[in-house]
Amino acid sequence: MSVTSASQTPKLAALLQVMRFDKPIGTYLLLAPALWGLVIASGGIPNAQLLLTFVVGAVVMRAAGCTTNDLTDRKLDGHVERTKHRPLVTGAISPLEAFSLLAALMVVAFILVWQTNLLTVQLAFIGAALTIIYPFMKRITHLPQVILGAAFSWSIPMAFAAVSSDLPVGLWWLFVANLLWVVVYDTQYAMIDREDDLSVGIKSTAILFGALDTRIILLLQLVCLLCFVATGVAFNLSIIFYCAIAAVALLFLRHQQLIRHRSTELCFQAFNESKWIGFIILLGLLGHYWIYPV
Repeated sequence: MSVTSASQTPKLAALLQVMRFDKPIGTYLLLAPALWGLVIASGGIPNAQLLLTFVVGAVVMRAAGCTTNDLTDRKLDGHVERTKHRPLVTGAISPLEAFSLLAALMVVAFILVWQTNLLTVQLAFIGAALTIIYPFMKRITHLPQVILGAAFSWSIPMAFAAVSSDLPVGLWWLFVANLLWVVVYDTQYAMIDREDDLSVGIKSTAILFGALDTRIILLLQLVCLLCFVATGVAFNLSIIFYCAIAAVALLFLRHQQLIRHRSTELCFQAFNESKWIGFIILLGLLGHYWIYPV
């Protein structure tokens, strides 16, 4: 290996780390609502090109969101145990390199969405804005998780727009269900960093909820389930989808057991298991449309 290629290898590894390619759970969580929207809007079988566009788009936008987050928090991450070894903190990559990476990711995202239609392109600009402003919300409000929820849920109206150039009212039930789910799992994640966040001035729902955190999470889980039920009613989904909702309810109960003592390890486990919720809802939708084709 040459000296040049040897020096490039750690740089590439650092860039991949900034994009969180070593931690794909965020991509799963971002992709899930996009797939839900595509399946419902398509009546069960999404167009292959649209499916590829949204899958690649989820990977790209998750990488863009993480890069934006690390750029914004680079002077704070060194004071938080979980983030003190991130590449922008250690100097493995420079802010200019991270900005260049972010610009490249945004260009790729725009090329992807340009393959769809005008309404989807218009919605994509809102999604990009949500992605960019989220990291700054941690300094302004104790509800940054709500902004994150909106950003992660925005692929739902985009999916409907891409399939039919239409935004049926029922999709907003699914949008709110996903937004609440994001607030739930990101609050569980924020519970891990609560003490460090308090010391450096980062705001979160975990700090806002305080001693009521697990109870408020339970309330949000219940409302989330109701919104999933409302989605089923709005799109005339069958018992298969409601069985998926029941399975999600059981997983929510398990997560309540995990987080009840606020152990950092178990809070992270609850967060990490959230990927299965997206998969369960997707299975419920696919099961409905495959057994009861439109």
